[in-house]
Amino acid sequence: MDYSKAEITLYTYFRSSCSARVRTAAALKGISMTPQYVNILQGQQSEDAYKVRINPCGTVPAIAVRLPDGTESIIRQSAAILEFFEEAFPDKRPLLPPTSQLLQRATVRDIVNFITSDIQPKTNSSVLKRMKDFGVESADWCQEHMVPGFRTVNTILESSAGKHAVGDEITLADVLLAPAVEAALRWSVDLTQFPKVLQVYNACKDLPEFVQADWKHQDDTPEQFRVASSAAK
Repeated sequence: MDYSKAEITLYTYFRSSCSARVRTAAALKGISMTPQYVNILQGQQSEDAYKVRINPCGTVPAIAVRLPDGTESIIRQSAAILEFFEEAFPDKRPLLPPTSQLLQRATVRDIVNFITSDIQPKTNSSVLKRMKDFGVESADWCQEHMVPGFRTVNTILESSAGKHAVGDEITLADVLLAPAVEAALRWSVDLTQFPKVLQVYNACKDLPEFVQADWKHQDDTPEQFRVASSAAK
C-alpha cells in the first residue's frame, strides 16, 4: 500500500502534548496533514461531531487516514499514530534506530512508554479538573506526580543519550520528551534536578521542526500565547 497518496486529517489542540508529539513527528518526516482543531476548553471533544464519529474517549489527537479508494481509518492514540508513521512511510526520515540496533530501539520505546504511561496521563486536563474539584491545585499536583517519571527518564538518558535522547540522531524519544518538558515547565516543575532531561530538551527545542510543532506556534494558539517565528511559517 502506497500511503503517500493518503489524505491525513489531524484532530489536534494547541496545548495538548500528545498532539504535539504527532505534529513533531510529521514535521520531521515531512508528512502532510490537514489540521482540524478541537478546543478542549470549550468542550468540543465531547460533542457528537467528534466523540461519536472520531474518538468515543473524547481525547486528542486522532488521525483520519483516507485512502485513494475512499476508505477511511481512524487512529486514536498518539503512540499508535507514531508507529503508523514509521511503518507507512519507511522512506521518510526514520525516528527509530535501525533494526540492527534492537536494544537502542527498545530504549527509545522505554522512554516513550514512561512518558505516555507514567508522566502525561497523571496531568491530563480531565485529571487536573477532577483534582481541582477536590481542592488540589494543578501546579501542586503536577509538581508531585511528574517527578517520578522524569527521574526514571533521566536515569535512562544517563546511559543512552548522545547529542539526543538515544545516541546522536533524533528519535521518537526526543519527539515525546520535548512536549513533556514544556508541559512540566508550564506547571513550574523543578527540572534542574534532571540535567540529562534538560540537556536533551535543549538540544532539540529550537530545531525548526520542533518549533513548528510546539504549542506556541499553532493556528489555534490564542494570540496571548502565540510566539512569532520564521521557523513556524
